[in-house]
Amino acid sequence: MLIPVLIFSLTYLVLALGRLPGFRVDRTGAAIIGAALMIACNVLSIEQAYAAIDYDTIILLFGMMIVVANLRLSGFFTLVSAWVVEHAHRPILLLAAIVLVSGFFSAFFVNDTMCLVLTPLVLEITRRLRRNPVPYLLAVAMAANIGSVATITGNPQNMMIGSFSGIHYRAFAAALAPVAAAGLVVAIAVLSLIYRREFRQEQPIVLEHRAVALDRALLWKSLLASACMIAFFFAGWPVAKVALVAGALLLITRRVEPEAVYREIDWSLLVMFIGLFIVVAGVEKTALSSDMLALAARFRLDRTVVLSACAAVLSNLVSNVPAVLVFKPVVAHLADSRHAWLALAMSSTLAGNLTVLGSVANLIVVERARQEAEITFWEYAKVGVPVTVLTVAIGVWLLG
Repeated sequence: MLIPVLIFSLTYLVLALGRLPGFRVDRTGAAIIGAALMIACNVLSIEQAYAAIDYDTIILLFGMMIVVANLRLSGFFTLVSAWVVEHAHRPILLLAAIVLVSGFFSAFFVNDTMCLVLTPLVLEITRRLRRNPVPYLLAVAMAANIGSVATITGNPQNMMIGSFSGIHYRAFAAALAPVAAAGLVVAIAVLSLIYRREFRQEQPIVLEHRAVALDRALLWKSLLASACMIAFFFAGWPVAKVALVAGALLLITRRVEPEAVYREIDWSLLVMFIGLFIVVAGVEKTALSSDMLALAARFRLDRTVVLSACAAVLSNLVSNVPAVLVFKPVVAHLADSRHAWLALAMSSTLAGNLTVLGSVANLIVVERARQEAEITFWEYAKVGVPVTVLTVAIGVWLLG
């Protein structure tokens, strides 16, 4: 059974490095190759590979991507963000507004989306005000990660955990929304302390109103679909089914070219999920799974603080989605698996703030802002480390 362990190890090595050295193979390619090798080496039959894929997670993520694409194309996120920041008349209020907007909408509409929308807006605002853009950009990324903790639809790893655990959407939000709310306060406090020179100014700041391009018909249609979708989530309907139906209904249109929506969908992420499901299923057939359970018992992984610390470290080594899949066979066998799933969702997400490489949201902000604001690894870490330590500690305390 050495072959599946070797395939698993090499796949996760590429996930940790980001690319296969010397080759043009990224994380998605590594997941595809690893899955194919599991089948080619007869670790899994093709039928077993099909069965390993968690279709609820794939469908939920796909449906949410369509809904978010329509909201983004309508101009909704830009409109709300612009209105809020234009009414923040102090630097500290501007920071708080950015954190709250990024965090709130990330809770329901996937954190990466808010980073894509808010980064150019923040750059434009700080350019017009002649202010240091770095703390406000960091606020976008960190608040997006923190806010996404609150619900199952906040980020991809929460979607997986929601599917694996069977935890009700409302129960998930009741447990983790307080963690997200406290975390957003921490982010504001840490950023204002570290960049206190930026926020010491008391002179009011004024932003002239600028029109936002809107597709009003698409805006109202998308808002109606989103509101109904979230209501059905909290009412207890299957989240994958609701998201898929909402996305499908939004595709019935005479105004928007379907290609515009398809371009907004992260196809490579969906494919990476499929590949990783198969890779992990292959290694679960080996003795490694039982070894992991023995290690879990030895190191008391059933304790919230231990599980959170381990998840935070692994999430920064291989990214949070692969980390959650590694913990899947272990968490499912813990005495209080529901509590463990919630702790895993909390810690794997909040750990994304530790370094600039901790989450895709961080990289989106850094890359989109590169031409106007350079955020180095250490510039990010001096805020990310204290924010992560404090928010994870609060999460552990609130979950008990």
